[in-house]
Amino acid sequence: VQLQASGGGLVPAGGSLRLSCAISGRTFSTYRMGWFRQAPGKEREFVAAISLSGGSTGYTDSVKGRVTISRDNVKNTVYLQMNSLKPEDTAVYYCAADRAPARAGIATTRDDYGSWGQGTLVTVSS
Repeated sequence: VQLQASGGGLVPAGGSLRLSCAISGRTFSTYRMGWFRQAPGKEREFVAAISLSGGSTGYTDSVKGRVTISRDNVKNTVYLQMNSLKPEDTAVYYCAADRAPARAGIATTRDDYGSWGQGTLVTVSS
């Protein structure tokens, strides 16, 4: 499986970005998906997750109300819409696919995921 993330860049505080992650090599609609991020000097942390159908989502507290995860099971792509960006959102953002297919609910821990994209850098200037 291959995950290709894109959409990162440099934005001022208060700005918006939409990250995309295209998946190939497996049946996308049967895998839960998630986004994580890793800031310099910090561990990779959970940002958002989405269920197979997209009907269930979850977010870390620091991004709730500002970030929306979605998926298009026809385009085999998962998205992360980020609004009202803050300097503390600066990080490399990684998309990830579940370790196993057809699992219910959402996955919020790193151990749930078995495939990772290469990361896309988001820099928010103050």
